[in-house]
Amino acid sequence: MDFTDEMQMEIGAIAAGDYVIRVFEDPRQLPQADWNALLATQAQPTPFMRLEYLSALHESGSATATTGWQAQFVGLWRQDRLLAACPAFLKSHSYGEYVFDWAWADAYQRHGLNYYPKLLVAVPFTPVPGSRLLAVDAEARTLLMHGLQALASRQGLSSAHLLFGDSADLRAAQQQRWMQRQGVQFHWQNRSPLPYTSFEEFLASMQREKRKKIQQEQRKVREAEIHFEVRQGAQIGAADWDFFYHCYQLTYRAHRSTPYLTREFFRLMSRDMTENWLLFTAKRGTEAIATSLVALDPMQGHAYGRYWGAVESVSCLHFDACYYQPLAWCIANGYRRFEGGAQGEHKMARGLLPVATHSSHWLAHPDFSQAVADFLAQEGQAMRGYVNELEEHQPFKPSS
Repeated sequence: MDFTDEMQMEIGAIAAGDYVIRVFEDPRQLPQADWNALLATQAQPTPFMRLEYLSALHESGSATATTGWQAQFVGLWRQDRLLAACPAFLKSHSYGEYVFDWAWADAYQRHGLNYYPKLLVAVPFTPVPGSRLLAVDAEARTLLMHGLQALASRQGLSSAHLLFGDSADLRAAQQQRWMQRQGVQFHWQNRSPLPYTSFEEFLASMQREKRKKIQQEQRKVREAEIHFEVRQGAQIGAADWDFFYHCYQLTYRAHRSTPYLTREFFRLMSRDMTENWLLFTAKRGTEAIATSLVALDPMQGHAYGRYWGAVESVSCLHFDACYYQPLAWCIANGYRRFEGGAQGEHKMARGLLPVATHSSHWLAHPDFSQAVADFLAQEGQAMRGYVNELEEHQPFKPSS
C-alpha cells in the first residue's frame, strides 16, 4: 500500500522530488532484482538480506503474522526506480531478535501501556551484523529512515528498532535521534596480509595453553572414532537436509523450546540459495550422529556459523563441528572471516575475538524514552569496559 498524501508531504519536506514510500505485507511483492542490486552496493552486504532469504522466511511460515512477524517491508521509489528498502515487521513479542528489550516491555505493562506491537527492522532469527537500510545514497537512506518513524507514529506504535545495522544505518538513525545500543559478538578473521595456510599454522599462532586445549578437544573426538564429511551447495542432498533438520529440532527440544525455522524454509534455501550453504556431518563409521550448518558469502569470503545438533552426546564434538572444522575449511578455501553467532565469550579461547555490534531504538513515550536513554548510557559504559577487559585476554601470542 502507498502512504497517504500527508505522509508523502512529510517526506517531501526533507528533500524535493516525487518520492513515494510503499509498505508490503509480503516480501515477494517487491522486485527481487532491484532489491538485490541495492544490497550489492552496500557497505556490509550479507546473504541473509537477499530477498530470496527474506521471502523464504515468509513463504515457509517461519516469519509471518501467525508467528508474531507481520511483514511491513518498506520501499522508497522515485518514479519507477527503487531507491531504498528495508525488511520491517510488526512484532507481537521479542523472540528471535537477540537484542533484548523484555525489561522495557515489562515496564510498559506495569504502567498499563502496550509495548506490543512494535516496529522492527531486522532479519528474523539472524543476529548477523550487516546493512539493513538498503539505499542508493545517504539522502535516500535518510528518507527511508524518516518513513520508518512516520510509519510507527502513524500506527500508534510504542517503538521502532533497527538491529545489527552497519555504520551507515547507525548514522541515519542518529540523525533521527534514535538511541544507540552496543553489544558484542565473537568473530574470527584470517590473518592479514599473510593469511594462514593451514589450521595447524593457525593453532601455532595461539598461546600454548589455548592451543593445547583445542588439540585435546579434537583428540577426544578422534578417540570417539568420529570423522567429518563436508558437503557444499548442490552436494547437500535431500537426505542430508532431513538429517540436519532432525538434529536442529533436537537442539531446541533439549532447551524445551520450539524451532523458529520450518523444514520448508531449508527446502527453499536448497532451491533458491544453493551455493550459500556448507554442511558438516559427523559420523562414526557410516552412522551420522551430528551436523553443523554454515552459511557462506562466496563474494565477500565470509562464513557464518548458524545451526548445530546431534543425536547423541560426544565430548567436545560441538566445539569441533561448530568451530574447528569450519575454521579449517575457511583457511583451506581462502575465506577471510567466520562469525560464530550471538554471545558466548568461550569462543575467544577458540580464536574468535570480540567485535562490537549496534542497534538503534526509538520510543514514542517521552518519559519511557528518557528512562531507556539513561539505562543505555549506563549499559554502554559497562559494555565498553567489558570489551576492554576481553581485549586483555587475547588467545594469540603477542607477535601474531
